[in-house]
Amino acid sequence: MAALPPDPSPTTARLPSACPLDCPDACSLEVQLEDGRAVAIAGTRVNPLTDGYICAKVRRFPEHLYGPDRVRYPQIRVGEKGKGQFRRVSWEEALDLVARRMKELVDRGQGERILPFCYGGSNGYLSHDAVDARLFSRLGASRLARTVCAAPSGAAARGLYGKMPGVALQDYAEAKLIVLWGVNPSVSGIHLVPHVQEAQKRGGKLVVVDPRRTRLAARADLHLPIHPGTDLVVALALIRWLFGKGYSDEKFLSEHTTRSEELRRRAEPWTLERAAETARVPVGDLKRFARLYAESQPAAIRCGWGVERNRNGGSAVAAILALPAVAGKFGVRGGGYTMSNSKAWDLDSAAAAGAASWTTREVNMNRLGEVLAGREGGPVDLLFVYNANPAMTIPDQSKVLAGLAREDLFTIVFDPVMTDTARYADVVLPATTFLERSEMSRGYGAMVLQSTRPVLEPVGESRPNHEVFGELCRRTGVARPEDPETAEELAAALLSRSREGEAIAAALARDGAAFPGGNPAPISFVDVFPRTSDARVHFVPEELDTEAPGGLYHFQPEPASASFPLALLSPATDRTISSSLGELRREAVGVELAPEDAQARGISDGDRVRVFNELGEVVCRARRNATLRPGLAVLPKGLWGHNTENGMTATSLAPATLADLGQGACFNDARVQVERL
Repeated sequence: MAALPPDPSPTTARLPSACPLDCPDACSLEVQLEDGRAVAIAGTRVNPLTDGYICAKVRRFPEHLYGPDRVRYPQIRVGEKGKGQFRRVSWEEALDLVARRMKELVDRGQGERILPFCYGGSNGYLSHDAVDARLFSRLGASRLARTVCAAPSGAAARGLYGKMPGVALQDYAEAKLIVLWGVNPSVSGIHLVPHVQEAQKRGGKLVVVDPRRTRLAARADLHLPIHPGTDLVVALALIRWLFGKGYSDEKFLSEHTTRSEELRRRAEPWTLERAAETARVPVGDLKRFARLYAESQPAAIRCGWGVERNRNGGSAVAAILALPAVAGKFGVRGGGYTMSNSKAWDLDSAAAAGAASWTTREVNMNRLGEVLAGREGGPVDLLFVYNANPAMTIPDQSKVLAGLAREDLFTIVFDPVMTDTARYADVVLPATTFLERSEMSRGYGAMVLQSTRPVLEPVGESRPNHEVFGELCRRTGVARPEDPETAEELAAALLSRSREGEAIAAALARDGAAFPGGNPAPISFVDVFPRTSDARVHFVPEELDTEAPGGLYHFQPEPASASFPLALLSPATDRTISSSLGELRREAVGVELAPEDAQARGISDGDRVRVFNELGEVVCRARRNATLRPGLAVLPKGLWGHNTENGMTATSLAPATLADLGQGACFNDARVQVERL
């Protein structure tokens, strides 16, 4: 009997979801399906912050789901590493091979030669630091210090405030002054922008501290284009001015802080004049900034991750976060600071999944090139990469690629798409995206927790993280009968460990979202207080003072040289989330220069150039940017090899040196030269 012809009218459905990608906003979504395929994604108002609209990145997500780079089945390498030549295999064969190689190392007492490499590419509680942590902890694998982003900021926020939740993003509309410091919400975290605009409509002022003239900087009352790496001295100069001019809140300092006099002493050398000279901005602009901040109430500082990406990054964040405590800006809605609000939840996915206490050697992800070369941290024989693309995102890219090319390194890449890192793999495993699996995720800007179920069948043979790592636990012999296995079991175990687990579960079932402390959001020093041992702000915590070279708030000077005079910035764009979705950006991307710097080098728009330093070079085209100050070069982050002529990105020019706190990355310490080819 002949098959029936297909139904000419497709079956359409609209299903709820939520975005767990590496962004502070945590958008609630509606996914339109036709015949089981996602054809469009829009926003909803389940998360009130995101207010029914989403970024262009996620609107393009169906292209990511079904594009030619999607990994649809397990593969094993057949050609040279880096060439992306593979043969299709079954899941059975692929997992047997991976488990066998893991067991061989463990049986020889060399479990630490296994290095799991991941970051927050999915950011969900069920897919990250859950069953994966169970597997690698029980195998005795090396631990990964996830320090490429937020490590210095996290150390500063933890040391001063115990990672107290900050100003809710929607409360910025209440502020009379908003300071956007090292953050560009127009391309990353777009849902803050309407609240900034609303504050301006109500008469509030906007200050943007950023080396580049971003969209919001162009609309600001004051733009301070400070030189990269000088945020620390600007913040210290403001602290000195507040104390010296009588704008410090002595009552608040006495009741809620420790070592305020020591903070004042350390800020004392940094006059506004000296800071202005070091930061390369007019002293009059710093004076205006200081007075605006002192006299505005409420005043909110949104401190971004751009601040931390240099040698002074941790101390700079600490000094910025100290400002609202010195000036007494807490205690009102819209007053204080926002860094990350992820700690609004007491959820521990690793403990819920049954991960063991992990005491093996720790490997700093920023030093991956040196580690794979055998020059640091002990040998690595097996590298398991998931939720990450280190070939494009880790400093000193040339060393990273050389390490990935080692024939004696057995590499597994578990990812939805064929990343540049996957091309170096021995085994490639197809992962589901967040639309194809159950997930529970929270915002780290938006104070919201959302739980979602898959809205479509997995593409090809892709599988969710918890299933694959659970199967590897069984095949390597580390699984236990009591382990939670399914997404439902993991979610139940996660909530059972939370003090508010029952209330969270009820809110998720009723509203599709849960909010810490209810809605509206909590106010700092009214509803929430520092999570330090004494509930006070610790201006000079001993652990940070010991860690920072020269002590906390010590300024390390400019690393530029006559050979490499330009400070390279690699900012986020509206095209990728770190490097996620980078396969969709196919066009060539060039370096931006100030007209004065281009002219001095005989470079015109469209010229072929090389951007280089002692670590490597990027061959691309040049573009003059009239809004860019002399002394800077801009090559965006999130690029893939196909975006430049020689396959290298800004990370090939970034040193693998470490920030003063948290062993963070120092991308903004890259100093380069540019010449026409």
